[in-house]
Amino acid sequence: MTAAILEERKNSIGFKAGGGNSDGPGVSCGKNSLSGAVSQRACVFCGARVVLNPITDAFHLVHGPVGCASYTWDIRGSLSSGSELYRNSYSTDLSERDVIFGGLPKLREAIAEIHLKHRPSLMFVYSTCIAGVIGDDVDSACAEAERKFGMRVVNVKAPGFAGHKAMGYALACEAMMKVISEAPPARAVPGTVNVLGDYNLAGEAWIIENYFREMGIRVLATFTGDSSHEKLLRSTGASLNVVQCAGSMTRLARRMEETFGIPFVKASFFGIGDTGSSLAKTADLLGDKRAREKAREIREREGGRAEKEIARYLPKLRGKKAAIFVGGGFKAISLMRQFKDLGMETVLVGTQTGTADEYEVIAGLASPGTVILDDANPSELEKFMREKGADILVGGVKERPLAYKLGVAFCDHNHERKIPLAGFEGALNFTKELNDSINSPVWKTLRGARDFGAAAS
Repeated sequence: MTAAILEERKNSIGFKAGGGNSDGPGVSCGKNSLSGAVSQRACVFCGARVVLNPITDAFHLVHGPVGCASYTWDIRGSLSSGSELYRNSYSTDLSERDVIFGGLPKLREAIAEIHLKHRPSLMFVYSTCIAGVIGDDVDSACAEAERKFGMRVVNVKAPGFAGHKAMGYALACEAMMKVISEAPPARAVPGTVNVLGDYNLAGEAWIIENYFREMGIRVLATFTGDSSHEKLLRSTGASLNVVQCAGSMTRLARRMEETFGIPFVKASFFGIGDTGSSLAKTADLLGDKRAREKAREIREREGGRAEKEIARYLPKLRGKKAAIFVGGGFKAISLMRQFKDLGMETVLVGTQTGTADEYEVIAGLASPGTVILDDANPSELEKFMREKGADILVGGVKERPLAYKLGVAFCDHNHERKIPLAGFEGALNFTKELNDSINSPVWKTLRGARDFGAAAS
């Protein structure tokens, strides 16, 4: 079954056996992508940028060629209730001349121009591959700018060749720790939380915040959707950190627990079951009985309403086969649970940045024969989607063309989407999108055209 797979990739691919685990020693993960395999995983810079970019009033300056800035410009569907500064992308636009003579003069000039025109209180400078190769002392330039202009300037050392996307997540977490560590000492405020790992895609952070508000719980800061420099600084007064995206934010949660004594809990707001249990778990950890009762009321009211609507789609979705390839393992786990609730079978599940613990949970949820893979390339996805007869692929922008080429339905569950998929209403939106895509008339037309072409040849 693995004859067409590169030898170096075999340890990163598992097949769920009947006994509850993947065949073989497990799925190898957390390593650099295989050179030449055209991995679906992004680079260190991308990992750092997508985490930090939704901070609405921060200035993001890419110290490298202009192509790096365009790669991550406005790629998250993050919404803002305030500043729109984060929607712009800026670059020092390093050229061949700068590679020879150094890029620091351009960087100093760019920072000075930014200060003059925009006066931001917070700036992130991303050192990309070229800056790393030529050895620019970006730390000294940032420190010099802080003294000269009185604004916080953080160097994010993110040359792409240094590793993979998950390493960029870690760099982003450390960059935020540099910012919030400067906040005045704060005592924990009862009944307050931070939400870590929600990027307010299509307004999802507002949905979650509304649930908490009804429960009597105040959200001090969201990392990083609809966030700001001021919100980040006040986050140190929270009683609990609720971690939505474990892959990108567990490191920050641990650092905040060590530094500020704020405990954290991993949660998921994808799917009716996970959303209800996450709200209840948060109330329990805060020791708030009234909030616990409110969580139950919200689950019964909003979850019941969504379930009633979802029931209409079940006959059309039951028995369909789903393939998953997303960024983090925690999201993949939530998706598998959602598919199970819809009567669908997950036949392939992979992630870009999943951990060994997450793959163990995935293996426990998977049916016998399910393909489990880490950091897949397009050839592998195509091979296993064909073999398993997937009806739909849930992934991101890079996977969409592959699905359509294979005549497979597609659902965007990545950071470019414009439809909220979190919370109870998000579960209904997800079901509607699955139905619209899987049961679109276009697939019958496509199959008919293929049958006609085969008969003609």
